[in-house]
Amino acid sequence: MILCCGEALIDMLPRETAEGEAAFAPHAGGAVFNTAVALGRLGAQVGFLSGLSTDFFGDMLRQSLRAAHVDHGHSITSARPTTLAFVRLRDGHASYAFYDENTAGRMIAPDDFPQLPDDVEALFFGGISLISEPCGSAYEELMRRETGRRLVMIDPNIRPGFVSDEAAYRARLERMIAMADIVKFSDEDLYWLEGEGDADALARMLLARGPALVIVTRGENGATAMTVNSRIAVAAPPTIVSDTVGAGDTFNAGVLALLQERGLLDRAAIESVGEADLEAALSLGAAAAAVTVSRAGANPPWRHELPGFQSPERR
Repeated sequence: MILCCGEALIDMLPRETAEGEAAFAPHAGGAVFNTAVALGRLGAQVGFLSGLSTDFFGDMLRQSLRAAHVDHGHSITSARPTTLAFVRLRDGHASYAFYDENTAGRMIAPDDFPQLPDDVEALFFGGISLISEPCGSAYEELMRRETGRRLVMIDPNIRPGFVSDEAAYRARLERMIAMADIVKFSDEDLYWLEGEGDADALARMLLARGPALVIVTRGENGATAMTVNSRIAVAAPPTIVSDTVGAGDTFNAGVLALLQERGLLDRAAIESVGEADLEAALSLGAAAAAVTVSRAGANPPWRHELPGFQSPERR
């Protein structure tokens, strides 16, 4: 099982009423939640670990997870409210206003996390869960606890407008990158963390800090994966973009799903991974993300919507 560890929230997406008034429609979301849903729809064995509310938004999140065949049994339930993220779209690109005080997803501590069963082979971390306290420290401690025992991947999915203590956040990312086996950044996030420069050179700098694999996505310009011995690039499939909500989250799911199918979810396998496997992982991620950006909101594809990628039998 791939266990996705991080936020679940409600995206309030902009809409317009029949009378022309501005409105918002609630949709289940959150970067890590989206990756879990996308993994489930792609046929992966996947679980979700977060703080989930007993309110009706929490019910919506659980329903979405069940519909995508995601196991949410490891999550922590409380009566605190669900995080809300109001979305603004400009030219198809999303910006966010978060309402996250005292929420079920934020107010969790390291002692809240269960001991994980042996069938959890990999953990995925990221999103705004790594910014806020106390959950940011809790997820960092969970990664520290599990690093070396299971494969660990991180995609920070940076939201600069939500960062209140930039120095502390940057320090957390540095520590978690050093513990991770796989690191994925968008080029935009990479430049925010490391400064301007050649993306390949910046990726090599990240590799030197501990990860076995660094992936950089470049939107319509595709994605690259780098190990100590290899560099693989794939193009982004042509598509008509509706918006980019959930694109990177879906890409992550495609990569992890392919690695799981090929039995590559451990550190030694990633260190010796072949170029054909890397290219296949990036290609599934890119194909899945292309579908997501073609429709409104974070709505990842099911495996049957990707005819070039044969669906595995669900175990």
